[in-house]
Amino acid sequence: MGQTITEKILSAHAGHDVKAGELAIVDVDGAMASDTTAPLALKAFEEMGGSSPWDSTKTIFVIDHASPAPNERIANLHKQMREFAKRTHSILYDEGSGICHQIMVEEEHVKPGQLVIGADSHTVTYGALGAFSTGVGSTDLAGIMLTGKTWLKVPESIQIILNGKPNPGITAKDIILEIVGQIGLNGATYKSLEYSGTTLDTLSLGDRMTIANMAVEMGGKAGIFETTGLELPYDFEPVLPDSDAEYSQSITIDVSAIRPKIAKPHSPDNICDIDEVIGTKIDMAFIGTCTNGRLEDLQLAASIMKGKQLAPNIRMLITPASRNILNQAMADGTMNILSEAGATFIPAGCGPCVGTHLGVPGNDDVILSTANRNFPGRMGNPNSDVYLASPAVVAASALTGVITDPEESN
Repeated sequence: MGQTITEKILSAHAGHDVKAGELAIVDVDGAMASDTTAPLALKAFEEMGGSSPWDSTKTIFVIDHASPAPNERIANLHKQMREFAKRTHSILYDEGSGICHQIMVEEEHVKPGQLVIGADSHTVTYGALGAFSTGVGSTDLAGIMLTGKTWLKVPESIQIILNGKPNPGITAKDIILEIVGQIGLNGATYKSLEYSGTTLDTLSLGDRMTIANMAVEMGGKAGIFETTGLELPYDFEPVLPDSDAEYSQSITIDVSAIRPKIAKPHSPDNICDIDEVIGTKIDMAFIGTCTNGRLEDLQLAASIMKGKQLAPNIRMLITPASRNILNQAMADGTMNILSEAGATFIPAGCGPCVGTHLGVPGNDDVILSTANRNFPGRMGNPNSDVYLASPAVVAASALTGVITDPEESN
């Protein structure tokens, strides 16, 4: 029997062939922690007797979840990260640099075929590159920092075949919301989602990151794309599944049949077609996060909002996924268009997505967001309602004040 992409990558890092269900000790190619998890990881690392990571060039810290620091306590946690990185010559991306997952890909800390572990659940994003990446707790990350190794139970894989070409107005976010709706919140628990099919020829790296990012919203251990059609600024060896690889399940999706999707409160798998909620009043629109804060997302929103204004009493927050994206959005005029429409830009980082600061909603507020989660309190207030949608839907809705189909608003 052949191997899945997951089995091939984990076999290469274990030094011997492994199959789904087996336990394996594997070498890692990189370890990452953000300001929510790094302080605990550093404490555990020191309690384990660690003084310097196994490889400082592969140890990355990012200050992004509460950035800039909203209070004295968090400011001192940031200071601890800076001091450790400086002392050990580890890599640190300070406040304003961007969201950890965007930076890891943008700065080429992860490449196809690699195994990268992060102390954040959305580390699964790097599967867009054909890498195996997953999130762990702070203590597990401390062990990786000490040894450069970790143990994994090799997950079974769900094959997801994406065929067809998306219709105008349909984005990668609509595709992944369709998938989450089909599989459910726990339907892929401790499994690897492996994406293939003709649609991959039409998906950019950013599209793939959006889809891979939400594997964990189905309980997935990883979400990995075949590298078919993927263009990168460096040479790489594709990792493809064998033709006789064994999957726990196979799902085929015709993306040409997908309508704009919405995740209603209060779960990412509470999915419906936009037609069911068109006209729902909103108070706030949010574009950003590690799911949809890339340049193409901002450009899409700008193409819809150019020369127009936010609806009365609507506030719109935008946070680019990295400083590099912010700079590009300024250089090509995207930021001007969105700002002139009435949007407010906040520093590159996580901000409102995790409810730490910079955009916490009020009681009974209805938010339309490009984020990946809408559990009660996710944005900082359990008494608000969060709907999830694509940047196109969020932009169109911000102009009307109600949930709006971007194709019908033109």
